[in-house]
Amino acid sequence: MSEDVAEDVYARLKAYEGRASVVGGAGKDLVNEPMIRHWCEAMGDTNPAYAGPDAMAPPTMLQAWTMGGLSGHAGRSEAFDELLGLLDGVGYTSVVATDCEQEYLRPLRPGDRITFDAVIESVSERKTTKLGTGHFVTTRMDVRAGGELAGTHRFRILKYAPAAQGRPRASENSARPRRPRPVVNRDNAGFWEGVTRHRLLIQRCDGCKTLRFPWLPGCNACGSPKWDTVEASGEGTVYSFVVMHHPPFPAFTATDHAAAAAGPYAVALIELAEGVRMISNVVGVPHDKVRIGMPVRLEFLRADEDLELPVFRAVQGSGG
Repeated sequence: MSEDVAEDVYARLKAYEGRASVVGGAGKDLVNEPMIRHWCEAMGDTNPAYAGPDAMAPPTMLQAWTMGGLSGHAGRSEAFDELLGLLDGVGYTSVVATDCEQEYLRPLRPGDRITFDAVIESVSERKTTKLGTGHFVTTRMDVRAGGELAGTHRFRILKYAPAAQGRPRASENSARPRRPRPVVNRDNAGFWEGVTRHRLLIQRCDGCKTLRFPWLPGCNACGSPKWDTVEASGEGTVYSFVVMHHPPFPAFTATDHAAAAAGPYAVALIELAEGVRMISNVVGVPHDKVRIGMPVRLEFLRADEDLELPVFRAVQGSGG
């Protein structure tokens, strides 16, 4: 696509910013206890705030109350479909969801009637990614309970033309593939900053002092948004594990940190001495020697020039 054509397409896409995609949408069910219970059971969330006569809905259920199911919602405008059609028409026929953001302004409780409006908030300039070239489209949904704004939900997709998958050049073949990058956001940035300093940091609630991992914006136990951190000792045990056989991923090849060459490797749920659990790799023993209850110790793996990861080495003499 020439630069002139790309600029014309972008101008047409920008015209959709601010246009409504849903007007006067209504939740198909009132906020209700059975859906809250099913959600909490699926998430393993036992916070007492989500049960009993004064129950509130978990804030992360915000979007769940707006879902239209197979029949969709009344009030859907044609603007969003037109935008997607325009992108399809110029060759951006593939789509991938990239991320979402939510803001919570007031709790939702059983009996609340949910209404919402959605708008096309932004369309990015043309971007080139590893998947291909296209545009990021962000929609914002304003969710109301009894007419009062309860929260917002932003959802972002990439509409793109897939990159050509030609055979790699010899120089590319010789370069070691890079590990997938972790998603770093405002909620977990402090954890990854700690990793760069070889510190494994666990969140601790300021209110009830409960430790939690992975990092979250609020406490599952008491709901407090305030927290500090404690540094893990690095001692732990294998609580559970799986062995990855397929598909093979060339980035996970044999090093002094991994016992299996370009084949199966162990992904474990590690229970730290502090009581929280985290997912990582077990290294230092073959994948078929990893066992539940195996003692492990934290170390940091330099995966490439930009990425360092916490992994857990089997304590000497603990192999099966």
